[in-house]
Amino acid sequence: MAGKFNQMVTVWLVALTTATTLTASAVFAQVEVNSDGSTMPYKQPAPVGRNAAEKYMGVKPNGRSPSSNSIGADTHYLAVHLGTFVDDSAYNWAQSGEANDVGSLSAGVTYRIGEWTNSMDLLFRGDFNSYAVGSKGRLVKLSLLFPTIIFPDAASGFPLYFGAAVGLGVFFKQAEDESALSFDYQILGGVRFFDVFENTGFFFETGMKNHINLLSDGQFNGVFVSVGSVFTF
Repeated sequence: MAGKFNQMVTVWLVALTTATTLTASAVFAQVEVNSDGSTMPYKQPAPVGRNAAEKYMGVKPNGRSPSSNSIGADTHYLAVHLGTFVDDSAYNWAQSGEANDVGSLSAGVTYRIGEWTNSMDLLFRGDFNSYAVGSKGRLVKLSLLFPTIIFPDAASGFPLYFGAAVGLGVFFKQAEDESALSFDYQILGGVRFFDVFENTGFFFETGMKNHINLLSDGQFNGVFVSVGSVFTF
């Protein structure tokens, strides 16, 4: 009987000693001892390398940083632009033969209506263009261009873009015996930067703005440059 009791006491002492040792190890593992013998809570070492960079940038491990582009498929924008013609010619318009450098100022607005299958944007463009043809004075035309198609879509975040537009031209002031209506078409390209200052960005554009008179002879071909601001909402 005494042997069993001694055996039980021995097992109990071994278990107590093991538990005490493990507890002490856990405690001391969380404590740092200074050079003067004082102690302080143990601090985990700061992450370094890639882990530190991911923590600083707020990126989850093995994840991609969120896109900085704020333009989405449902974002609309309105661009206001002002430009001029730099090389142009008119044929049989208010005069016989060819005339050069008749284009003057060009100003307008472009409104993004929507996006087509994550590939291109559908827009409406309205342009005011002025011309000086011979001695007829300044002629003024409004171009209503729909559809205007630009690719890639704004949501891609790519700064360069290319596009084309077709529509109807309506002359507010036209030469005598010339058509008040024209078929207008444009080919354009440019660079754009959205949300440079909050919801305001900038763009530069160049291309061709051409028209053919519908009810009379005459046509115009012109190379233009323009700059403007673009507002997202």
